Amino acid sequence: MAISFFFFLSLLCIPFSSSSSDGPENFIIHVSKSHKPLLFSSHHHWYSSILASLPPSPHPIKLLYTYERVINGFSARLTAAQADKLRGLPGILSVIPDQVRQIHTTRTPHFLGLSDGVGLWQNSYYGDGVIIGVLDTGIWPERPSFTDSGLSPVPDTWKGICETGPDFPASACNRKVIGARAFYKGYQSHLGHSIDETKESKSPRDTEGHGTHTASTAAGSVVSNASLFGFARGEARGMASKARIAAYKICWSFGCFDSDILAAMDQATADGVDVISLSVGATGYAPQYDHDSIAIGAFGAAAHGIVVSCSAGNSGPGTYTAVNIAPWIITVGASTIDREFPADAVLGDGRIFGGVSLYYGPPLPDFKLRLVYAGDAGNRYCYMGGISPSKVQGKIVLCDRGGNARVEKGAAVKLAGGLGMIQANTAESGEELIADAHLVPATMVGEIAGNKIREYVKKSPFPTATILFRGTVVGPSPPAPKVAAFSSRGPNHLTPEILKPDVIAPGVNILAGWSGFAAPTDLDIDPRRVDFNIISGTSMSCPHVSGLAALLKKAYPKWSPAAIKSALMTTAYTLDNSGSTIKDLATGEESSPFVHGAGHVDPNRALNPGLVYDIDNDDYIAFLCSIGYDSNRIAVFVRGPTGSDICEGKLATPGDLNYPSFSVVFYSNDHVVKYKRTVKNVGTSVDVVYTAKVNAPAGVEINVSPSKLEFSGENKTLSYEITFASDGLGLHAVDSLQAFGSIEWSDGVHLVRSPIAARWAQGLKDSI
Repeated sequence: MAISFFFFLSLLCIPFSSSSSDGPENFIIHVSKSHKPLLFSSHHHWYSSILASLPPSPHPIKLLYTYERVINGFSARLTAAQADKLRGLPGILSVIPDQVRQIHTTRTPHFLGLSDGVGLWQNSYYGDGVIIGVLDTGIWPERPSFTDSGLSPVPDTWKGICETGPDFPASACNRKVIGARAFYKGYQSHLGHSIDETKESKSPRDTEGHGTHTASTAAGSVVSNASLFGFARGEARGMASKARIAAYKICWSFGCFDSDILAAMDQATADGVDVISLSVGATGYAPQYDHDSIAIGAFGAAAHGIVVSCSAGNSGPGTYTAVNIAPWIITVGASTIDREFPADAVLGDGRIFGGVSLYYGPPLPDFKLRLVYAGDAGNRYCYMGGISPSKVQGKIVLCDRGGNARVEKGAAVKLAGGLGMIQANTAESGEELIADAHLVPATMVGEIAGNKIREYVKKSPFPTATILFRGTVVGPSPPAPKVAAFSSRGPNHLTPEILKPDVIAPGVNILAGWSGFAAPTDLDIDPRRVDFNIISGTSMSCPHVSGLAALLKKAYPKWSPAAIKSALMTTAYTLDNSGSTIKDLATGEESSPFVHGAGHVDPNRALNPGLVYDIDNDDYIAFLCSIGYDSNRIAVFVRGPTGSDICEGKLATPGDLNYPSFSVVFYSNDHVVKYKRTVKNVGTSVDVVYTAKVNAPAGVEINVSPSKLEFSGENKTLSYEITFASDGLGLHAVDSLQAFGSIEWSDGVHLVRSPIAARWAQGLKDSI
């Protein structure tokens, strides 16, 4: 069975290598471009010569890819001894084992405030002509989300191709899906044999569903009357419905290999994309920047003016779990919207507990059934084959969340003869409710309800239950957004002075297009096929932001990737639709900037941010210097050797990077922290004065100098210094050694807000 790509995936991000130290592995080799001898006609020719010079091995050396744009170098299959030999050759900057990453697995335009004829959609003409490169599992181009009706010709800036195959004709591409490619050499090399095309296609065709979902979320065309089994019925459209899609298939049954990801990023850059959307990343802690191929590739893409939007990961609610945290990446967490799919668990004693479900099929009997706890029937998590048919047949089974895929639990109940399922959260997921298209009548309830239902089963001599399904409900109750418990969060374990994630966006129960090859549950035993599916994960929130970035790119074509990120961050909001601080579903308490970043994206406000914090490549290099990177480590980013003077302009502290948010760490011997920032006036008024308002975190005194910024035609860019001082009460004045606040610059029209996160380092582990 193909591995599930839902966000539940929890495989560790580790190098895939042979069990023998002499066996071959895939390696990514970073090479100095300037070292190529003149006698070689191309870098490919040079790399082939380098490989031919390595010591012989029983295993043939294989060159997989050459890279020219986002990095410089190649990937190859080598033995460890050959890789060691490579490291000592002139011009070789770095040799890194290939690693596997995992995918981080309507109404959202309305919830985001987007509407026809006004705001960001009108001012960006729905992103017409902007090209979004979606790096994922491919695309199912026949879905209605990818029709090109009413679109203008393919942009002249497009340099890519539509890669054809037996199941992917040239007609699969059009003015919406303007290009498609597949990258599998790293994956296939790891397999050691050809891909089994009866299970997954080597063409750009999506046999998983995930890539079709993310592509249609970012830039799907308008589709009327879209739904999943009647749920969430309405108009489905991508964030940038007139933007163009270039699909790069990088993910396969075993995951997404760095060598293939880099090849796709390199090609997307050459093809002329404006935005890269990448819902992929490590599932463990984020690797060091110079060992993180996504970070390195994103650096190169940003240097070409490409916005790179990535998912933060689905390893929440643990701390330090956010990945794709390089400061040149937009890191996106996941949140809910104001749409629910309620399904109530009704107990025999009359109590009713609210839950959610997307079940569609034969109903339960019109009387209550016997209720049994799966822990008393073989396995509390309802593993496939793990529960006893004799104990669950004809009954509703109470299964604990965790351990295996949510939809697999329902399948296990069905195969064991159970008639229904109540899935109960544990403390890890709290009150986070995620709807699924189960194979049996089923609902998911929160931790509080789950504990009460378990107690009922334990104490009642004859526990019974039923489930009432209530369809689709849209409204202000419960309040939204809330941050998903699964959404990975900070603090940033690599660089505590950079706040991550950056923003949150809709990522729970999102309706979008789906593959015709895979079932909505992604289970082999599920025969259903659908045009649209509803799934959850930061994989879903990332393409929302990718689409919004495309709209801003259309509205402001000269803005840098950092300026676009700044506009999204400084206009984000932190209050839900009831006027209260956005809650964290993991705890039920108020979320913090370590959980929601700058806040929830607000597209129409991002169109007119007033001020932006801009950053260029030299700034990022100065940042790398400030965290201790020497010229050798920086070389992989700048694609060649650097002089010893490259760090002469390094930042005094990583916190001096011109980032639109603030993360402050007070160490035991340092109670004062100073950061510098520069802002550019991008508003319509040239002569304008912005005044600072500080909401200081508890235990911190803040001074802003100057506290007024007076812009003019001659002074469009101004700087300020912000000083954070622990008032000496830090350990006693705040809970959990951290506190939060914000700084807001306003001219009476715009509100430019940056979150502040402060931590006291005693007892804290700032790196993993």
